[in-house]
Amino acid sequence: MVPKIELPKGFKASGINSGVRRYRPDFGLILSDMPCAAAGTFTRNSLKAAPVLYCAERLPASDIRAIVVNSGQANAATGLEGIEDNAKLVARTAETLGVTADQVLVASTGVIGVRLPLDILLPALVPAVRGFGDSINNFGLAIMTTDLVPKVITREVKLSGGTVRLSGAAKGSGMIHPNMGTMLGFVLTDLKTDAAWLDRATKSIVDETFNMISVDGETSTNDSVLVLANGASNVAATSEADRAAFHDALRDVMRDLAMAIARDGEGASKLITVNVKGGPTIELAREAARLITTSPLIKSAVHGEDPNWGRILARLGQAGVPTEAFAKLRVQLQSTVVFDEGKPQKFDRAAAREQLHDENVLIAVDLRSGPFEATAWGCDLTKRYVEINTEYS
Repeated sequence: MVPKIELPKGFKASGINSGVRRYRPDFGLILSDMPCAAAGTFTRNSLKAAPVLYCAERLPASDIRAIVVNSGQANAATGLEGIEDNAKLVARTAETLGVTADQVLVASTGVIGVRLPLDILLPALVPAVRGFGDSINNFGLAIMTTDLVPKVITREVKLSGGTVRLSGAAKGSGMIHPNMGTMLGFVLTDLKTDAAWLDRATKSIVDETFNMISVDGETSTNDSVLVLANGASNVAATSEADRAAFHDALRDVMRDLAMAIARDGEGASKLITVNVKGGPTIELAREAARLITTSPLIKSAVHGEDPNWGRILARLGQAGVPTEAFAKLRVQLQSTVVFDEGKPQKFDRAAAREQLHDENVLIAVDLRSGPFEATAWGCDLTKRYVEINTEYS
């Protein structure tokens, strides 16, 4: 049972069953009582879905009031008709909520190449409004596709002028390899701030959280992370300390949502955390960490509880780790050091396999070549992943 996740002041949200899906919520709506500073990051896939194109044109912005999300159809690769369908959904949402179309953001998730069922979604707006409440839980349910669990979170942070709340929801289980799968993330806060600062903070944090997860190496057409701040707390981050505290809280929320996506990867039984420190550049540290999480061989070895460290070294070489670094770097699986200073280390293989039985697996690499560090998250590769993706459409 997921505990109730309260919304920040001035927000309301709902998640209802529109009829697209058989049993559970599939249509989500968020409304702020006042205009929000808003920022977003989006997929780098060159085939961008209609809602991604729409939101990317409008953000950052200072007057956003609402977000509408449908689950079931991605509205990607749907041509001009898909763009027109998106515009109709936005227009009817604005009309229903009493705001302007430019104040509405939209996200879609589901099967690529399928248009929005507007005959079902447009009539669902009225019951969605009737379902508004002070929790983000039902919205978190409504955005799920192959997710097994909803991903919702809330945090409070004390600033010099008072306390602000951040609440978030995310979805994603397969087609996850953001440079910004189908992965959607939403963070709401009652902080009083401007869109420019929020945009800079959002983009930098996404790079070290959502953009450091991978389930299957597939970058979707629909990835979006939207952050809204409505100022309802009347508390602003006025000092450097306040801005740092809020930045840390926003990073914690995004990191925890990102990790929840990786943990809930399609068919996954284990969360893989890869920490690479001692990098000569942040780019190399991030590339090395991500390449380890995306290796089908490493993912399969983790699932089979096989301490096959040679695959990790091969990935480090593929990432461009300098040849001379292999003479001094260290690789650790859970608490077992398997390679250090250019040579394999003797270890108890049976004990190492037992440690890999845990549902949380750590791969730690120290390149001993610089001051930079990065962490990436992924999951193991199981037979269930194949089964899910042969049945999806």
